[in-house]
Amino acid sequence: MSDSFKALVARKEETLSCSYETLTLDDLDPGDVTVAVDYSTLNFKDGLAITGAAPIAQKHPLVLGIDYSGTVIESAHANFAPGDRVVMNGYGASEYLHGGYAERARVSGEFLVKLPESISNAQAMAIGTAGYTAMLSVMGLQANGPAPGDGPILVTGAAGGVGTVAITLLADLGYEVVASTGRASESEFLMSLGATGILDRAELSERGKPLQKELWAGVVDCVGSHTLANAIAQTRYDGVVTACGLAQGADLPATVMPFILRNVRLQGVDSVQAPMARRLVAWERLAKELDMKKLAALSFDLPFSEVLSRAPDILAGQIRGRAVVDLSR
Repeated sequence: MSDSFKALVARKEETLSCSYETLTLDDLDPGDVTVAVDYSTLNFKDGLAITGAAPIAQKHPLVLGIDYSGTVIESAHANFAPGDRVVMNGYGASEYLHGGYAERARVSGEFLVKLPESISNAQAMAIGTAGYTAMLSVMGLQANGPAPGDGPILVTGAAGGVGTVAITLLADLGYEVVASTGRASESEFLMSLGATGILDRAELSERGKPLQKELWAGVVDCVGSHTLANAIAQTRYDGVVTACGLAQGADLPATVMPFILRNVRLQGVDSVQAPMARRLVAWERLAKELDMKKLAALSFDLPFSEVLSRAPDILAGQIRGRAVVDLSR
């Protein structure tokens, strides 16, 4: 087995630069588990990191890629042995820990999840951080209500990675789902995942009134800014809104009115530092509840060699669903 491997590395002197380099195991972080990486993904956060649109990488040089799946090749951790299939996301990967855009990774076993038998390494990254975040959003929604039958659930940023998986999960759980997207061409695709209605994102993306017509029993928001503010303003009494993204912006130009007059609850969803117990529940539920045929329909293979060139596309909203990065290509 060669000690050298290919990686996508960010370096910063006066400006940020990203390029494919050849590294060795000595270049990686300390850790008690070494993984042969099979797959990673291209997420919105990866696009921000690669293009420098946001200062995601906090140290340099840094292997980018916020998640990965692969097989353990060395372990000094009691919970893992060579041959175990694992998934890693969050915990600072692509921020201050080397991430998944490399054929090898080394990390603390405390950060790894052993994959359920029914999920392949490729499927794990078809799910990826986005799908896992979608499940955390569903869990946040369910923990506080509403139940299926209580009214429609709005999913914003619906054609993106989190949105497509959230629609699939919610529809299969029996919820009525309305998908908000700026891509009318994706309407048929979103309906095939289980959405029962399509809302043009333009109806949510500008400043609106503090209180609006009550439409949604719940919301899974991936967008932030005016979209999230309007979604909150349109949520029914006792409804729950989960927030996990900032595709439109990190601001929240809202008022307290929906919270104090309609008892609306806003639930933050963090995938990076989520405790291991919550992660394990999320992955167990994904193994049991996510329709793998739909997962295949909402994901596509992306050669590792094309990650750099496609990163701007995900920021421009030009990637549908889940981009699964094959490290062997």
